[in-house]
Amino acid sequence: MNKIFLLVLAMLFFVGCKSPEARKPISVKTGSFIDASVERNKKLNAREQAEIQKILSEKKIDYLSSQSGFWYYYNIKTDVDSLKTPSFGNIINFNYDVKTLDGATIYSKEDLKTQSYAMDQEEIFTGLREGLKLMKTGETVTFLFPSQKAYGYYGDQNKIGTNVPLICEVTVNSISEK
Repeated sequence: MNKIFLLVLAMLFFVGCKSPEARKPISVKTGSFIDASVERNKKLNAREQAEIQKILSEKKIDYLSSQSGFWYYYNIKTDVDSLKTPSFGNIINFNYDVKTLDGATIYSKEDLKTQSYAMDQEEIFTGLREGLKLMKTGETVTFLFPSQKAYGYYGDQNKIGTNVPLICEVTVNSISEK
């Protein structure tokens, strides 16, 4: 009886000290959704780039290309070197309008009224935030934003829909320290 008890005890000890085994996954994800999303975005980007390049070639204006992925030209440029571009925390007072690439007005300057924006401390769409960093007091700039620099996939939940590239004419009235 003691031998059986010792044998059972030894077997329990041996089984109880076994290290845990890794479980095999039940299902394997292939990443097909991500691959399809990447392809959709590449096609969308190519289509928007073609539309913007068409506008750039039709107009007799020399557009500048930003490092951030949008285009712009100065309607009114300030040549005064003493004026600075905004930096973190500066308050920018500006007016702007929003149009589609075909020139249809979505929001006029009257609709949007004069805006005050604390640089990099408040929410504003990416392209406009980056565009304001290029401007000085008194300048007016026209920007062409692809949808990923504008309101992107979600739009503005009002008049701007999904994946809409935009044209914005922006005038900086003043830049002040916080």
